[in-house]
Amino acid sequence: MAYRESFYRYLMTQRDPDSSNEIAQFANNAQNDSTFPKQEQDYEKLSDYLELNASYLPSMTVFDEAYQMYKEKMSY
Repeated sequence: MAYRESFYRYLMTQRDPDSSNEIAQFANNAQNDSTFPKQEQDYEKLSDYLELNASYLPSMTVFDEAYQMYKEKMSY
């Protein structure tokens, strides 16, 4: 099986402190979340974590969009 980077590592490529884009804001906030599961790739585990712990995420739709982008990038 080929190496696939974690969702967190992918998300960090989307950071932009000057952007109002929801995914960029999600990335900015996730960077400051010391308990974010940084090695995780699994959608369900990430989703469960965010639903319970990520008050900075305005909507799970933002996560869904970011995860879809991650999956597309990882499917090379």
